[in-house]
Amino acid sequence: MRTLHLCRHDLALSPESSRVIIRPFIPSDTHRITTIIGRALALTEGEVSRELNSLRAEFDTRHFEIENVLLHHYQKVLPHVFTERRLSRNRRLLIGALFSGEYALESAALFNPSIVPHPDQSGVPDGGLRFVMSLRATGEGHISSIEFRTGAIAADGCITMDPISRYLTVPEVLPNPGYRKKSFLTKLHEMCPDGGCHDAVMDPLADWFTLSDLKKSIAAVREEVRPVTLDLTRTFERIQWLAESNYELRFPPHLEMSERIIFPVSPNESNGIEDARFVRFTEDDGSGMYYATYTAYNGRSILPQMIETHDFLDFRILTLNGAAVQNKGMALFPRKVNGQYLMLSRQDDENLYLMRSNNPHHWENPVLLMRPAETWESVKIGNCGSPVETDAGWLVITHGVGPMRKYCIGAALLDLNDPGRVIGRLRHPLLAPEGNEREGYVPNVVYSCGALIHAGRLILPYAMSDKASAVVSLSIEALLAQLKS
Repeated sequence: MRTLHLCRHDLALSPESSRVIIRPFIPSDTHRITTIIGRALALTEGEVSRELNSLRAEFDTRHFEIENVLLHHYQKVLPHVFTERRLSRNRRLLIGALFSGEYALESAALFNPSIVPHPDQSGVPDGGLRFVMSLRATGEGHISSIEFRTGAIAADGCITMDPISRYLTVPEVLPNPGYRKKSFLTKLHEMCPDGGCHDAVMDPLADWFTLSDLKKSIAAVREEVRPVTLDLTRTFERIQWLAESNYELRFPPHLEMSERIIFPVSPNESNGIEDARFVRFTEDDGSGMYYATYTAYNGRSILPQMIETHDFLDFRILTLNGAAVQNKGMALFPRKVNGQYLMLSRQDDENLYLMRSNNPHHWENPVLLMRPAETWESVKIGNCGSPVETDAGWLVITHGVGPMRKYCIGAALLDLNDPGRVIGRLRHPLLAPEGNEREGYVPNVVYSCGALIHAGRLILPYAMSDKASAVVSLSIEALLAQLKS
């Protein structure tokens, strides 16, 4: 078998500790909160002004609109402010700062990239392509979030990355998101199949309802039903948890792509948003939507979820429904096949499965697609992002785990009209960790969450040992020839 020639591009995406956001830093002990506030209240206005000027001199240049963040954090502790006198803006800012702290999002790692065409291709030279790359950023406490980079692929295959900003901004979490009642009920029934008391809350709601509608319905049931039993309390908690897990985000349009960060919001992702697999999905009418499946982690359990966006400014975060929504590594096909949505998954932490559905948010009945076949993948296999369409079939970039927990990247080809039929698989790894790629937080790993094809070449960004990321490319014709042979 011919050896495939990989072009390793001179690009290194390494973690930078200087890229920070401001997070709440609020003790869990109420007494400590009031003690800290008391010390701030005891200062004179002159002392407050001097302390705040010093803080501004030290931190203003590290953040956009730092005062808005500090005032927001002041609001979080406002119920504990035990004075009725009107506080100056400076004192409120200082109290906000006392309950704030910088967090270096990518201080530990910047890895597991995926790549999609940029929604704005205006001004791109002939034969070129502008792209968006998503990356998993990990910082203190191993909390993961999603960062973005942009770049361009020239007609001759040269890849360049745009300069990154030193600033990072978290989006606005929209206060009153909307929900589709049918999808909400489906997930609620999965969480509590007995039905419990949720009908009383859900029945009065319209087919499309908002968070405020839901809260009013919960309050009405709480008021009408006496006594409030333990079962009813648990039902309220489940409904609230589900509502918090489905939310909407919005970035200001003036932000550069590298300044946008999706940081955990809901309780089920409190310990991280992991391994987003972005794909540009094309509807039957030609319209497009970017989807990303990711793994929400709360420190104890994982939950596959989905992101939707048209423009990388407004995002909807949604739970996925169905018995097959489990384990890591779900990856959506970029279009319907025979009128159905298709998804790759790994139900058993070992094999690769294929699922079909009439709804991109509901998944049942997984069918085994591939088992480990070679020694380098004999522990388990999975996908490295959404399949890529070619004239020869659906190209699936895979990963395999073998001896010494070494992760390698492979490839498989599925029939274009019947993706349940495997046309071919590489017997040897397409990419294996070598040299300094072997060293990192998790040694001996190469991994990707998505690739694309442009100008006859497969563009494959990949992570090196859960530390940093790089990019390789290769001839798609040569790869397909090996898969078909």
